[in-house]
Amino acid sequence: MRRTVLERFPAGDPRGHWPAEAFAHERRNEGLAAEVVMDLESDAFLVVVTHTVPERVG
Repeated sequence: MRRTVLERFPAGDPRGHWPAEAFAHERRNEGLAAEVVMDLESDAFLVVVTHTVPERVG
């Protein structure tokens, strides 16, 4: 599986993770399986989508 980061939101934002959740919600309404994850190293909330990568045969 691969993840693509759609957007980053600073965790230090006064509103916390809510902007990231709102962005993810909008993407889900568009049909994407967006979710919010925390990147501890960069101290940011990431909105990501997961892709399945087909296995190589042969």
